[in-house]
Amino acid sequence: MRPGAAHAAPLRLRAEFKEKIWGATSLTPWFPNPTAKTGEVWFTDPEGAALPLLVKFLFTTEKLSVQVHPDDDFAARYESSLGKTEMWHVLRAEPGASIALGLREPLSPERLREVSLSGEIESLLAWRPVSAGESFFIPPGTIHAIGAGLALCEVQQVSDVTYRLYDYGRPRELHLDKAIAVSHAVPHPGAQPHHLEPSGAELLAACRYFRVEKLRFTRPAPLDPAPAVLTILEGSGTLAAGQPYQPGESFLVELPVTPLEIQPAAPTTLLRASVPVAS
Repeated sequence: MRPGAAHAAPLRLRAEFKEKIWGATSLTPWFPNPTAKTGEVWFTDPEGAALPLLVKFLFTTEKLSVQVHPDDDFAARYESSLGKTEMWHVLRAEPGASIALGLREPLSPERLREVSLSGEIESLLAWRPVSAGESFFIPPGTIHAIGAGLALCEVQQVSDVTYRLYDYGRPRELHLDKAIAVSHAVPHPGAQPHHLEPSGAELLAACRYFRVEKLRFTRPAPLDPAPAVLTILEGSGTLAAGQPYQPGESFLVELPVTPLEIQPAAPTTLLRASVPVAS
């Protein structure tokens, strides 16, 4: 809880737009279309406070680098940071859009370095066609890449540690030693199965760091007041105390909070990302 806060309404987070060489200029219906190629939109606290999770939108017109993230232990030792466990929920996918998760076959560290330097790694990745509505869980050590023509919502630990293995000849730094040290060069299971909960929420991903659910509303309904980040994917209406919402907005729910009831003016879909309570 923030100092002096008492039964506050959800805090509207600030959207920070980040230009990327692989980004897009078509961000609708979530954001106005920019003139520069925007690849990521981060939701941050307008007062600069730390958030429990980082929620982003990603927009791609080119492939991202082939990369991997460290776990907490490695990141603490070498980066003074948390590790990076993340999940992606596909919002939009152009025909033929794909992502790469893991490798088609195990590789030794020596072979992984060789194929990263030669570019052969791209053909050894397990590329998968994707569709809107699918979700993917990416634990640390997973070699991965995001293809072109996608809009994703990403939930992750609050960390920006990324090690590049291959970047299609772009003039950006590679991090082969650290990337190879943390990589689990094995196959990935693929899309996460979604589970319908008794509450009607759709569970997209769950791990020790976060729990992500998709909720849909067509009529007024109470919202769980537990701490979470609520991200609007579609629809419009109001939250607590008449607080308006629209697509592309994200809100932090903190305790103590005013009673929450969503009042949709149009059918609404949102993601609720929370940190599991340790038992």
